[in-house]
Amino acid sequence: MLCVYVCFTFLDTSSKYLVLAGVSALIVAWARFTVHVLLVGVFLRGWREPARFRANNLPAHILRGCMLFGSTMFNILALKTLQLAETTSIYFFGPMVITALAGPLLGEWAGWRRWLAILTGFVGVLIITRPGVGVFGIGHLFALCSMLSNSFYVIMTRRMSSTETSESLILFSALAPSVLLAPMLAFAPTLPHGGFQWFVVLMLGVFGAGGHYLLVRAYRLATTTQLAPFPYSQMVWMIIAGWLIFHQFPDRWTLLGAAIIVASGLYIIHREHRLRVRNSASLDTEAEALAKKL
Repeated sequence: MLCVYVCFTFLDTSSKYLVLAGVSALIVAWARFTVHVLLVGVFLRGWREPARFRANNLPAHILRGCMLFGSTMFNILALKTLQLAETTSIYFFGPMVITALAGPLLGEWAGWRRWLAILTGFVGVLIITRPGVGVFGIGHLFALCSMLSNSFYVIMTRRMSSTETSESLILFSALAPSVLLAPMLAFAPTLPHGGFQWFVVLMLGVFGAGGHYLLVRAYRLATTTQLAPFPYSQMVWMIIAGWLIFHQFPDRWTLLGAAIIVASGLYIIHREHRLRVRNSASLDTEAEALAKKL
């Protein structure tokens, strides 16, 4: 799981480098998804067992792919003006948005403690963006749109995971935006210049596909609860990458807002774990009482 977020840090750092160098965001996004598709096909050997990639609900796959495309595209646009640590801090508010949306969309309602944590996390977002004091800009808006798109992507993944194979979820999440983006490439104003920029463009797909592959492997080796805190390790990698590559270090307000968001997210993880343990113990007690009656 630590390697997953190292890969995602490389992905964001490479994307920021390319857009600052003048490469079109459309090219960056399309390359990230297209190389991802090719790598998934090669490493999962799709030609041997194509049934593993069959889509039971193709429109849902396309919509889910559009959500991932929106998350990626908005993130790339945000990286043009924001530091890596700023976009990551706002992105970390996503789990709290997912917790809030899971009630009406999935029937998984949050209690008052988790709602309090969500509101506290929102305060952290306000500290980072500071609307009304001349700090909030188009980059913050793009980062918020990226976070919202990713939240809906995760919720759709939860709903589809019971009816779709893991292979189809990995493939179509990148295939749909790759196909939808292809006609738009004609409007891309600038292409990469030189061999090194083209190499970085190709590595986008490697970092993206590698991160998702390691993510699947991690969830096969450990439980969701055990892995839940690890995404916050990305904040460390993002601060280091921003400092080394772009000579940027987040200000005290960004660090304070990030700390509040991370603390709120960790509390929600802790609370959901406590509820799962309590429900499991309750079910075990009921089963034991029923066994005694029988």
